[in-house]
Amino acid sequence: MDKRCILLGAPVQEGAGRLGCDMGPSAFRTAGLADALADLGYAVEDRGNVSPAPRRDLAHPNRAVRALPEVVAWTESIADAAYRAGGEGMPIVFGGDHSLSAGSLAGLARRAAEEKRELFVLWLDAHPDFHTLDTTVSGNLHGIPVAYATGRPGFDGYFPPLAARVRPENVCMIGIRSVDPAERAALAEAEVTVHDMRAVDEHGIAPLLSAFLARVAAANGLLHVSFDVDFLEPTIAPGVGTTVPGGATFREAHLVMEMLHDSGLVSSLDLVELNPFLDERGRTALLMVDLVASLMGRRVLDRPTRSY
Repeated sequence: MDKRCILLGAPVQEGAGRLGCDMGPSAFRTAGLADALADLGYAVEDRGNVSPAPRRDLAHPNRAVRALPEVVAWTESIADAAYRAGGEGMPIVFGGDHSLSAGSLAGLARRAAEEKRELFVLWLDAHPDFHTLDTTVSGNLHGIPVAYATGRPGFDGYFPPLAARVRPENVCMIGIRSVDPAERAALAEAEVTVHDMRAVDEHGIAPLLSAFLARVAAANGLLHVSFDVDFLEPTIAPGVGTTVPGGATFREAHLVMEMLHDSGLVSSLDLVELNPFLDERGRTALLMVDLVASLMGRRVLDRPTRSY
């Protein structure tokens, strides 16, 4: 992992179905994200919050689609910020609803292509976010970033053209437990690796992740981790607007982070869907920062005692 972490706040809430994610960057900062990284020996540069690009007048035939001009504007600016940061250190894009990953994935795929390396994506989420503008029923555009970044049809003329796409077979999703029919069909066609919570229950999370990390290492790939709060069991992480019961436990989540650190493969990170308005005295923000610390090298034996 790069020893320089570049923090990019992305106060995006237009892609979600409820307000509050725009407060996410402030909550992560208040919970001590920068200090946790610095304590582990990283040089930390907080570049503040990204601002959206100028809005364009956009309308889509799918009348369910909401806030399209706003999400496209955020995608443009986040893609540029992530691309630039990816050439200078390890970008950590934090916000913000999961629509921000349309930008981070687009920018980091461009960076990887210029370096002539494959970009792999570990998607830790209850949802695959594999809708297109045509298939979304809710109209909430936090449900489209993987479809967009992998080059699914239907985004041309609306979202920024991709300089490079993420190959679908380079995407591994873990923790999935809420999938719409259109997404299920598209995922099967695209050959995305999907490990739902039944697979985690049957096999354990470690072998599923190990197999994917071996593929990344064999390809000398760059690994982007997109970590949605709703990957976690809602009883330990209530500060999210899309709670789905049956998520990863405290120890499963830490194990994933520890394994990722041990691999030395992670080159960039998203932290998404934290909604402080729904949290309990910062409990979810503190847990997410604790998990980031595990990802960045905090060992079990070094863990401080903390009351959530």
